[in-house]
Order: sequence, then C-alpha cells, then structure tokens
Amino acid sequence: LLNINVGGTLFRIAYKVAARYPVTRLGKLALYTDPMKKLQLCDDYSVQRNEYFFDRDPSIFHYIFHFYRSGVLWIMDEMCPSNFVEEIEYWGIHLKYSQRCCRILFEEKQDELSEYLKIQKELEAELEPLDSAQQFEGKFLGRFRKMIWNLIENPYSSVAAKIIAVLSSFFVLISIVGMTLSTVEEMKHKTWKMWMEQLEMICAIFFTSEYLMRLVSSSSFKQFLRAAFNAVDLVAILPFYVQILFENLDEADTLYHEELHKVENVSKLGKVLKLVKLMRIFRILKLARHSTGLRAFGFTMRQCYQQVCCLLLFIAMGVFTFSALMHSVEHDVPGTNFTSIPYTWWWAAVSLSTVGYGDTVPDTVLGRMVAFACISFGIILNGMPISILYNKFSDYYAKLKAHETSQ
Repeated sequence: LLNINVGGTLFRIAYKVAARYPVTRLGKLALYTDPMKKLQLCDDYSVQRNEYFFDRDPSIFHYIFHFYRSGVLWIMDEMCPSNFVEEIEYWGIHLKYSQRCCRILFEEKQDELSEYLKIQKELEAELEPLDSAQQFEGKFLGRFRKMIWNLIENPYSSVAAKIIAVLSSFFVLISIVGMTLSTVEEMKHKTWKMWMEQLEMICAIFFTSEYLMRLVSSSSFKQFLRAAFNAVDLVAILPFYVQILFENLDEADTLYHEELHKVENVSKLGKVLKLVKLMRIFRILKLARHSTGLRAFGFTMRQCYQQVCCLLLFIAMGVFTFSALMHSVEHDVPGTNFTSIPYTWWWAAVSLSTVGYGDTVPDTVLGRMVAFACISFGIILNGMPISILYNKFSDYYAKLKAHETSQ
C-alpha cells in the first residue's frame, strides 16, 4: 500500500490501483523504483512510517482518492472552481475523467467566475485614474505635477479639489443652458447675443485651463490622448476655437473676394458654424467624470453590447417583415400611405417601439390585424432585454458606488 499523508490526513492506496493511471502523480509514485525520483514527486518522506507527505488540501484529495478507487472524478457544487482545477492539475488528473453532467455544470461555473472577475477588474479600472500619485516621484517637476493632479483628478484630496470638481459640473450646466437659450428668438438681439458670447468665452477658458492642467499633470502623453474622458474634454473646447477660426476666415473672404464668391462662401461657412456650435452639446458628457450613475450606464452599455446588438437586429427584422406584410395588404387601398415597402418602414418602426404616432394607419381589416401583430411583437421584444439591462445596471452602479466609498 502507498501511505499518502495529505495535509495531516492519512490515505492508503494499493500500488496496483495507483499504477492504473501512470500519467498521474500517484501513478508515477507507484511505478518509479528510483527513490530520488519518488522524493521529487512529494514534499517529504518518512522512512519510519513509510509515508509520503503532500502539503495540499485534504478536503479536495478525498475526491482524488475516490477517483483512484472508482475511476470517476466527482465534482461538488460548493467547490471553488479555481482551487479545484489547481489541485487536480497538481495531482495530474484531467477533467475528462468526471461525468459529463458534472463537467458541463463545472465549466459553466468556471465561465461565470471568469466573467465575474473580468467585470470586477474592469469596474475597478473604471474608477482608477490614468495616473497615480506615486508615478510623479523622481520626474521633472514631480511635486508640482502631483499637486495639480490631486487638484484635478482627486476631488477628495482637499477642499480646493472639491471646489474645482463642483465648478467643472457648474460650468458644463451653464454652457448647456447658454447654448439652449441662444436658440430662443428673444435672445438673438444684440445685447443678449453679446452676453451669450461672453458666457461662452468664460466657459471655454475654464474648460481649456482644466484640459491643460490635466495634460501637464499626465505622466504619459499617449495614454492621455487615448483616454475617453480626455477626448470628451477636447471635444468640449474645440467648437469655440473652430468657431473663432471660421469667423476670421469669413472676414478675410469679405475683404479679398468678389461679391458672388463671398456670398457662396459665407453660406458654406454658416452651415459649418452651425454644425460646430451643435458639437457643444457633447459637453454634457463631461458630467460623467463626476457622476457614478453615468459611468455605470456607459459601463452597462459596453458590457451588454451583444444583447443590444441582438435587440437592434430583431427590431430591423421586425421592421422589414411587418412593413412588407402591411404593404402587401394595403397598397391597393385608394389614397393609402403604404405606397411602397420603404415608405412603410416608418410605420413599422414606430409601431414596434409602441410609440404609435398615428400619422399613418391601416384602413383594411387585414392591415389592422398586421398592425396588432406588429405592436404585440414590439411589446414582447422591448420587454425582453429591459430586465437584463436594469439588473446589470443596478449591480454595476452598486459596485462602483461601493468602490468609490472605499477609496
């Protein structure tokens, strides 16, 4: 008999039983005749007791011991998958010796654990800043850059840092309100227009200063440019300077070009300026830097992109299917709006989304039956992913909030 002492628990296995599996650790121990090779397989050996010592988990070895006796590797649900795989790899036993039902459940549990650890790591990275305070040690102006970094990236480091974080959110809201009011007809007079331009200039100066401070305090320029939040900051300040550039180009064209060419160019520049001014709406994304809820929402969309893409695919299939059905039963009705399948896409889209504007409605009985089927399909389709997305959002939000609190 092989006397095996695993973590203080003694097991006895017949040599011929262990030798059935020559690839395993105990099989090699039973087959080897060289004492030095045997000592390499175990942690220690007692000559007096003739015991081979292994500093491993005895609770899991019970299943290894059972495997040698029965030839079947049993897997219990309460086991940690990582620990169990580590132990059976040490003993040289493959997972294929387990029953298929147990192996399927075990592999599913492994995948769930791997996915959980991956998401946990990504959640922690979501809240971790690009740099840390330790990265400035020994660098050029390290103390000064560390002070700026704490002021901009770590709102809990000082009162001044909290004030800057609040001011950042305040200027974002003021900028959005100013952009909204600038479209009101009463606000387009010269006096109000001047006030709006001054407000925009103040917001742009603050955002530029904030961006430059982040750039100065960054330890890696490439990493700084690749960061999503820094890209949002850049988009927040670019429209102001692009607008100034185009206005200067507009004035230059007025001075140096002919009248007809000038009018055409001013028209083109006006369209570009409208597009540039519209880009200011992306400033609201800056709030995500200080909002756990917005971060959790963005993280949920990234993690559930497969479900979202699948939902969009089903919606597209439903739009094409029901628009074709509706056109086939309504195209002969006099004065119908369902003149072609592309014209019917709008009706199918609003019906699937259960909005139903009522601007286009079927007139025949068959058309109403198709419309009922389309709306019913839309209700079922929209209800399927909502619970998944909401549950994941709640889970991610709670974890992000807990991680923020523990900082």
